[in-house]
Amino acid sequence: MKKKLGAAKSVYTLADLKKGIDVQSPIRLGVLGDPVEHSLSPQMQDAALKQCKVDMQYARFRISPDELRHALKLIRQLEFVGVNLTIPHKIKALEFLDVRDENVKRIGAVNVIKVESGKLLGFNTDGRGFSRAVREEFSVDLRDLRILVLGAGGAGRAIALQCAKENCERLVIANGTFEKGQELADSLRDFFSGPKVFGPVPRLQAIPWEEKAFRFQIGNVDLVVNATPIGLNRGETSPIPARLLAPHVMVYDTIYSDKRTPLVAAAIEAGARGANGLSMLLHQGALAFEVWFQREPPLDVMRKAIS
Repeated sequence: MKKKLGAAKSVYTLADLKKGIDVQSPIRLGVLGDPVEHSLSPQMQDAALKQCKVDMQYARFRISPDELRHALKLIRQLEFVGVNLTIPHKIKALEFLDVRDENVKRIGAVNVIKVESGKLLGFNTDGRGFSRAVREEFSVDLRDLRILVLGAGGAGRAIALQCAKENCERLVIANGTFEKGQELADSLRDFFSGPKVFGPVPRLQAIPWEEKAFRFQIGNVDLVVNATPIGLNRGETSPIPARLLAPHVMVYDTIYSDKRTPLVAAAIEAGARGANGLSMLLHQGALAFEVWFQREPPLDVMRKAIS
């Protein structure tokens, strides 16, 4: 039984899903995460829905890891069109999917679900969204870059795979647990069989999360990417201190904020160029819209909604 609500809430919960949700236009899309209050996806996707004259809304859902199974079951029952997944659900959700696309299978993480004929179809738009964001922010393609990716979780996996697919000059992966970073690097080794870069450093490697390793790599990379949640919470410091960065380096932080993230602030302090994850949010969100509706997304309208 669906409960009519007078106005949309900023954040919904599993309890709201259990009741069923309808406002003036039905909520049939959303983002599941914890935390999720900071997400700008609703204004971006709602602007796209309005532009395309689709009578539904997109909402935030604060769902804890132990609530995820139930939430996805309810989304199926309520005939949602689909959802986005953010921290900490991109890997856990895999076990609840009926179908996984090739990206999801290779990355081992999902950030877009489409509900079709009662089944949950999993996709990952993070990698392609990241590639388009880097091109937009720095006017350069991944294939021309030596890249250091911080983090081997869901976003890190997607970004590393995209860098490998686009035949980047060099790829270095740093993770708090070295073995996890090494495992990701090993899974991408078939993309780096050709000798594209000659010199004292390998084209593909995992490194430990320590200052000495970062200092050496900064001299041998062009782009540093933060694919961890470090900097999402207030008071956190940059994953790489400003003293280790250099003016020649570009920095992309997948975290977005109305203020500079700690990493972007460190980049600017070091004389480097930095950008936060707003452009990646835009492009992965546009790709998600394509998945859900099989139509071209109104990119300029979506961009304006979050700028």
